[in-house]
Amino acid sequence: MIDNNKIVAALRKVMDPNTGQDIIQARMIQDLKVTDDNVSFTLVLPSLNNPHKSDLNFACQRVIQDIYPSVNVDVHMKANTAQSQQSTSPISHVKNIIAVASGKGGVGKSTVSVNLALGLKKLGAKVGLIDADLYGPSIPTMFGLQGERPKVQDVYGKPKIYPIEAYGIPVMSIGFIIEPEQAVVLRGPRLGGIIKQFFNDTMWPPLDYLIVDLPPGTGDIQLTLVQTVPVTGAVIVTTPQEVAVADAIKAMSMFQLPSVNVPILGVVENMSWFTPKELPNNKYHIFGEGGGKKLAKMSKSVLLGQIPLVQGIREAGDNGKPALLQDDTLLSGPFVKVAENTIRETAIRNETREPTKIIQVK
Repeated sequence: MIDNNKIVAALRKVMDPNTGQDIIQARMIQDLKVTDDNVSFTLVLPSLNNPHKSDLNFACQRVIQDIYPSVNVDVHMKANTAQSQQSTSPISHVKNIIAVASGKGGVGKSTVSVNLALGLKKLGAKVGLIDADLYGPSIPTMFGLQGERPKVQDVYGKPKIYPIEAYGIPVMSIGFIIEPEQAVVLRGPRLGGIIKQFFNDTMWPPLDYLIVDLPPGTGDIQLTLVQTVPVTGAVIVTTPQEVAVADAIKAMSMFQLPSVNVPILGVVENMSWFTPKELPNNKYHIFGEGGGKKLAKMSKSVLLGQIPLVQGIREAGDNGKPALLQDDTLLSGPFVKVAENTIRETAIRNETREPTKIIQVK
């Protein structure tokens, strides 16, 4: 007699090539039936065009017939209707991809990316983070992951990269692949190839949000991103300073091009004012005022939050224990607000606009 529990245990040996989970854990098996010498079930895929459809079919049959050699295995396949609108994405099990962008360097974009990811996780979401700033990868330092190397494993004949986890967040960065002092000298096609690997060849688990920390400006990496995955929306980071806002407008405008059409979720104004630790109620507007509100108005979005210029935020990032993880609400509070507002604006965007499509840039 065929034992149903043994069938389930056998199917746990089959890996989902997209998430790295076994197909039972990934909830890809439905309607499992065992009768006499027959085992039948439905295998749920993100799309019926899945390139690993045959591999998964044969793997399921093999693990069952290893324990019951004479059994007949009938595998039905169907597309996951909940993911059908995202079926063109190589990571359709990721619900929202959010790009964090800026017009110039030095405005604290990576600090915002890291603390936004941690803030979303603190609010109960499943979150991942890609450090797409290939020339200046700072995420490994901010997460205390210097010197870490990702595991690479063969999955159905193709090498797959497993992101490194920190504080419950899977992270991928070129900083895990090169030495800290090594210069990244890459031209457009190679840059694009690495970004595609971060999406296509990395085993991201099912996520509510995948945050992508972009380099400053509007170059090859930004174009590769929108050509590779459907970006749910962009968060623009600026300081109040007029020069920073002028550059941020260019980054914002790229996402709003008719050929790109990625919604702006909102603006984060960093270094809004200086607050000394010993005078927590004082605000000194070193870089001016109003830049974030001006940019939000121009993008027809909202100001997601204002981050003060506080020494502890910088120290926390340098020490690999970001501000969001600190007990001091002066450090963590502004980022929690940004995360709350990002969740709200993402929900509004998903309710009022069609899903973003992968862009064909000519």
